[in-house]
Amino acid sequence: MSKLTDVPKRILIGRALRSDRLGETLLPKRIALPVFASDPLSSVAYAPGEVLLVLSIAGVSAYHFSPWIAVAVVVLMFTVVASYRQNVHAYPSGGGDYEVATTNLGPKAGLTVASALLVDYVLTVAVSIASGIENLGSAVPFVVQHKVLCAVAVIVLLTLMNLRGVKESGKLFAIPTYVFVGGVFVMIAWGAYRGLVLGDAMRAPTADFHIKAEHQGLAGFALVFLLLRAFSSGCAALTGVEAISNGVPAFRKPKSKNAATTLAMMGLLAVTMFCGIIALAMTTKVRMAENPATDLIRNGVPLGSGYVQNPVISQVAEAVFGKGSFLFVVLAAATALVLFLAANTAYNGFPLLGSILAQDRYLPRQLHTRGDRLAFSNGIVLLAGAASLLTIIYGADSTRLIQLYIVGVFVSFTLSQTGMVRHWNRHLAVEKDQAKRRHMVRSRAINAFGAFFTGLVLVVVLVTKFTHGAWVALMGMCIFYATMTAIRRHYDRVAEEIAAPETPAADDDLTRPSRVRSVVLISKIHRPTLRALAYARLMRSDTLEALTVNVDAAETKALREEWERRGIDVPLKVLDSPYREVTRPVIEYVKSLRAESPRDAVSVIIPEYVVGHWYEHLLHNQSALRLKGRLLFTPGVMVTSVPYQLASSEAAKLRARRRQEWSAPGAVRRGPAAERARATSAAKESPAAKESPAAKESPAAKD
Repeated sequence: MSKLTDVPKRILIGRALRSDRLGETLLPKRIALPVFASDPLSSVAYAPGEVLLVLSIAGVSAYHFSPWIAVAVVVLMFTVVASYRQNVHAYPSGGGDYEVATTNLGPKAGLTVASALLVDYVLTVAVSIASGIENLGSAVPFVVQHKVLCAVAVIVLLTLMNLRGVKESGKLFAIPTYVFVGGVFVMIAWGAYRGLVLGDAMRAPTADFHIKAEHQGLAGFALVFLLLRAFSSGCAALTGVEAISNGVPAFRKPKSKNAATTLAMMGLLAVTMFCGIIALAMTTKVRMAENPATDLIRNGVPLGSGYVQNPVISQVAEAVFGKGSFLFVVLAAATALVLFLAANTAYNGFPLLGSILAQDRYLPRQLHTRGDRLAFSNGIVLLAGAASLLTIIYGADSTRLIQLYIVGVFVSFTLSQTGMVRHWNRHLAVEKDQAKRRHMVRSRAINAFGAFFTGLVLVVVLVTKFTHGAWVALMGMCIFYATMTAIRRHYDRVAEEIAAPETPAADDDLTRPSRVRSVVLISKIHRPTLRALAYARLMRSDTLEALTVNVDAAETKALREEWERRGIDVPLKVLDSPYREVTRPVIEYVKSLRAESPRDAVSVIIPEYVVGHWYEHLLHNQSALRLKGRLLFTPGVMVTSVPYQLASSEAAKLRARRRQEWSAPGAVRRGPAAERARATSAAKESPAAKESPAAKESPAAKD
């Protein structure tokens, strides 16, 4: 069965890579830019349209505010980029906003940031792919007719590409991203040349349409609220900026410098494209409406439900290059493709953050380790599942999905920059070198301004988008926060319960002699391990050894030191696992023991937790289950589970006992079920009952 599943796995994601080849998967800047910045770069395909959609509520007259909104977005972008350049130098370990908030503001703030980022990563995949499907659907009708199916298929394809590894997928993503960026710059340059030098009158296909304003003559607070809502929609251009700070470990050395340079390149490219598309949209008189079927008017008649509203970038490209021209087709194809690939920002950020959270015991441990291709495979699969579910629920509609967007990213922006201010304050309190102090003061000023500005934008986003769907994102953050808190509480409780005692008297049972040959599998020294060793000694084995698999060098070293410190007189054997597998090295070692002495029986002893809730089984004993499943088919090998009952298992036994003692309605009159069963059995076996016909006909006998 293992070989049957291994073949398709290798076909889909490739051969497993050794742990010592991790350095070969690190990214140069030219690959890191499309891998980590494809989200903010591709957002220029829909962010300008979101601004115009909101402004259309007040009619075409409100469009003249769009350049000022673009300026505000540019200022915010440069502020965030400058702030995060401080982050990647101060915290290059890859924790990003989560590490900054946890270190400087406390675990609760860090968990809030983590919840916000996890929600935002899931939404990044859903929004980017839904938007890409809509762009592609304008040219391929089949895609529009099967939006959800096509969107889920793209998610599956991206998942497989990322499971093959960051560097390999990064090469695939680089070409369309650079084609898209180059195409947008060519469009901006050619449009500027035609308009400023040649004096051509470029007109978008919607230039002759009129917009039916939902609210005429807005002024005062209503106009300010509308402009703030348009600004918050335009802030979609900033999503994904934080991914670079989370992905610093994936850069080549010098990691911090390369990450900071990539951030600056990304910010410059994004704001230039965003402003250029807004300017061309104004020049070519693009018309957009939230409800195009009723609000867009042509020759005095609404366009109706059959009209498909194309994105701003495609309308501008048609006006500049001409409909059906080569450059128009290339840019349209690159736009759709890069929107699909923009989800890769989340595919790199979510699994890495999930690994860090798993290491801190906020998520299941399975998310911490790398897979066969040195990618965090479990995190990638989890992200794909969540994004697919969200896409199905919202029908792959980017207009509905984008209302959930942005909230999470500005929560993380604000808390991260606030944490960086405290970081610099803490270092300034002890730093004496004047040159370093000046650098810290400058960095603190940048982060303080970033915290103030992003906090202000967060308030604007919450106020203007709450009723339009932002509440769903907030609810998702609360669910993530509560789930991670519960997981951490469970792991803490288990760690406290199984902690190995320090007093020598408690280890007396470990010194008993034995004759049965045994192999005790261990990962750490705790109560279940000590109980398994004690049980193995009672078996009178010929040889007894403890066996562990070296998946993490630091953890293995700590285990050796703890083993020697405690003076455990059982030899500890360490199996190297260059591919981070646990099951296969153990199976091969056990088979080698059998090969040396075919007549001997090998007893493999596995300590296991006994839990009382179904969901706790997902967090424990996974490796033990896989090992037992494989060892059962190995001749001459006996598998022994040494259970260690956690407190939750005792609670489960108590619940079961209460269910047995529960009396149903009428049970008091009839008596307990067990007693009635014994009475019925006795009545059937009684000679009097067998001989008396009356007894057979009596209702009492039937009861």
